[in-house]
Amino acid sequence: MLAEIVTIGEEILIGQIVDTNSAWIAEQLNIVGVSVVQITSISDDREQILDTLKQAASHADVIIITGGLGPTRDDITKQTLCEYFDTRLVMNEAALKNIERIFVSRGYALTPVNLAQAELPEACEPLINAQGTASGMWFEKEGRIYVSMPGVPFEMKGLMQDYVLARLAAINNKVVLHRTVLTQGVGESFLADRISKWEDALPANIRLAYLPQPGIVRLRLSGRGKDKNTVQQQLDEQIDALYKLIPEHVFGEGTDTLEELCGRLLRERNLTLGTAESCTGGYIAHLITSVAGSSDYFKGSIVSYANEVKEQLLNVSAQSLNKYGEVSSEVVNEMAVGAKKILNTDCIISVSGIAGPGGGSPDKPVGTIWICVTTPGATQTKKFVFGDQRERNIRRTAIAALAMLHKALLNH
Repeated sequence: MLAEIVTIGEEILIGQIVDTNSAWIAEQLNIVGVSVVQITSISDDREQILDTLKQAASHADVIIITGGLGPTRDDITKQTLCEYFDTRLVMNEAALKNIERIFVSRGYALTPVNLAQAELPEACEPLINAQGTASGMWFEKEGRIYVSMPGVPFEMKGLMQDYVLARLAAINNKVVLHRTVLTQGVGESFLADRISKWEDALPANIRLAYLPQPGIVRLRLSGRGKDKNTVQQQLDEQIDALYKLIPEHVFGEGTDTLEELCGRLLRERNLTLGTAESCTGGYIAHLITSVAGSSDYFKGSIVSYANEVKEQLLNVSAQSLNKYGEVSSEVVNEMAVGAKKILNTDCIISVSGIAGPGGGSPDKPVGTIWICVTTPGATQTKKFVFGDQRERNIRRTAIAALAMLHKALLNH
């Protein structure tokens, strides 16, 4: 089944609110095997609503509509739906009782405007909204399913979960399963080249999506079919084959993060960690401490942004700074040694680089980064050259540093 999501409301079009409803609805529809082919946002305008519904019916089996069901005059969705389905508004007793229940429980007096919300198109199947006064509506026309719901997120989610998703799943009789593999240390195009033969040989019912972000490329495999166990087995087989192709780049799956994985390994190995940061300005420490329970293993960070701090606090030698520059393997190694002594930790991450957009030179262009990771018995220092965008460079540096730590801890 194919679906289109239609959001109605001027507030979305002018940027007053962010349309989080469509993202959530698309995710839930995908789980029950319904593929979203289009998302459309329109204003509270009769002609736009009618035209959008007609166009959606030409390419979608299911049209999910949110918004425009409030009690005020600018909310015209119900009236326009009556016109589209050639029907009329009638008082619905179940909707009326629900509205009365809500107002009595809150100690409010009913007004004619609120009572009007109990009027629903005669041709619809009402979806009573336990969370609010605007009922949802289920229509069917010429083999198409139309579902109209309020735009308030928690009310819409309640209706989707109580009425819509299970019903669509039963009609569709298909399952969609996902597994997402997380990779680091290789760009999207290089990764695609590495796994091209494997990708070409994927079964017809399994699709691969590349989802890049700074420092990480997520590989999402989506399998479709009628039997859940069969689809799951197919996905597992393909993931196993992928792991064997790029073992050095895979670090996790699903919602795993490097900071969480590193924290887990530090705790398991009873090790402590500290950071000495220059170009990242404490961002690595921020990621580490964003994990609940990080106080079990993280002792602290020294942000030595200026060279005098590197010298005076971390005991980096003036000779190294003058001879090699602050962006060098020598300096990050000395930063790690100094930080380990001060923080008294088992492991240290130290970084220094040129985040940009200025400060580069022919031999050290913007994006040049040196990272040192020390663990008990091992020290690794590595140079990276990223791009010229400051925020991305900071993020990529942090991800690269955590990835180095993760690999070192796995080998410890």
